[in-house]
Amino acid sequence: MEEGSEVVAWVEAARAGDDEAFRLLYRRFAPSVHAVAIARAGPREAEDLVQEVFLAAYRGLSSLREAERFGPWVHAIARNAAADLHRRRSTRPAEEPLPEDATPAPGGKDGEDGDLRRRVLDAVRVLPEAYRETLVMRLVEGMTGPEIAAATGLTHGSVRVNLHRGMALLRQSLGEEGP
Repeated sequence: MEEGSEVVAWVEAARAGDDEAFRLLYRRFAPSVHAVAIARAGPREAEDLVQEVFLAAYRGLSSLREAERFGPWVHAIARNAAADLHRRRSTRPAEEPLPEDATPAPGGKDGEDGDLRRRVLDAVRVLPEAYRETLVMRLVEGMTGPEIAAATGLTHGSVRVNLHRGMALLRQSLGEEGP
């Protein structure tokens, strides 16, 4: 079965109440949704956002008109959830941040590796949106260009261009900061 038709079959089965089919959709799209969450909200909020996104997708599956568009649809939900998170943050009173030594480095690593990861992610998060999401899918989630295209609905050419231009901007940004 071709990947696109596989997704359509899972969507249709999930709409009919097949929870295993929805689990298959989750397994297929969770890495790219996680990348969108990291790119837009950061690593601390990403896991919660992924769960929120798939809960919304599960509840709203009947509203999806074209089953083959599940990937782009669930990524749009992720983008909206991240935007909602930013709106909620901006309306809350500022919280006092934790002391720097109380915050673990990303990936559970301490020292220079954690600092480098944080700097790279910070640099990626200020890139233009089109580059940011594809770079996080590639660099953080380890997805290939064709996997990114299939998950997001972008063409293979668009993914290649976004990755190429995004990496060039990332190198430039990190080069200006120094190691």
